[in-house]
Amino acid sequence: MSEQIPPGSRFGSGLVTTAPGTPPPPPPPAPPEDPERPDGPRRRRQQMLIFGGIAGAILAIGLTIVLILAFSGDDPFHSKASAPTDVRPPLAQACPAPTGSPSAAPTQTPSALPPETGARTTDTEAGISYKAYGPPWEPWTDTWRAGTLEVPYKVGQHFVTEQYSGGSYHASILSAAVPAADNDAVTLNLECVGRQVAADVRAEYYPQPNTMDPIRDELTTVGGRPAYVSEFRLHFTAPGLTATEELSAVAVIDVGKTTAAVLYISIPGTHKQWDYVIDDVLASVRPV
Repeated sequence: MSEQIPPGSRFGSGLVTTAPGTPPPPPPPAPPEDPERPDGPRRRRQQMLIFGGIAGAILAIGLTIVLILAFSGDDPFHSKASAPTDVRPPLAQACPAPTGSPSAAPTQTPSALPPETGARTTDTEAGISYKAYGPPWEPWTDTWRAGTLEVPYKVGQHFVTEQYSGGSYHASILSAAVPAADNDAVTLNLECVGRQVAADVRAEYYPQPNTMDPIRDELTTVGGRPAYVSEFRLHFTAPGLTATEELSAVAVIDVGKTTAAVLYISIPGTHKQWDYVIDDVLASVRPV
């Protein structure tokens, strides 16, 4: 059953109706601002002032720290460029070119050297040639590149003196070219370079530990060119290896380039009949 609702009555939803044509009543006046209300404009202004003060204090502290670091020489933003990487060859880093006159013996003219005769091994990359021998010596076809300096011995002669648990053991006459000077210099610190190469050979191509008997350690000339020669006998032991000693020599030769020629000769103690090869090969070296 329907029921008529008088004008001005209130529905359950809170909507108020008025008689047609009657203007709506004016809105009630806004209550006066209460400064103590937590969401009042004054409260918000106070909060903004507090936050602004805190931010300013933080900024001032930060600027103070930056200025202290700047005046002390530290770079808080690490804006300084890092030092460039040294890209020079290992020997050029270890042995800078000498600042004075080279201390090696003076070069010789080609006419002062004995003429080249017989079979030769020529290493065009190293810039030298030297005497070649018949059987049991045979051409070297591998590349030995070990040690800190990684000198690439890839030209020469050799023969296997024995097989053992560690592999093949060799007598060898090997040459290589190794970068030993800066790009803008061709003067080598031969003594330093020679000692570095000899130490590299001893550390990488022989059983460890080993002991050394020095025989020759000097600046000289090889093939009419300034050179450093180190000759020594090493003593060692290794499981299954018959050889317990070896006569070795390393020559570093200044061939007038940024690369030095390296000549490495090794004769195991089981084949001492070939010991003479060291002096024989060094005397036969010629620049090419």
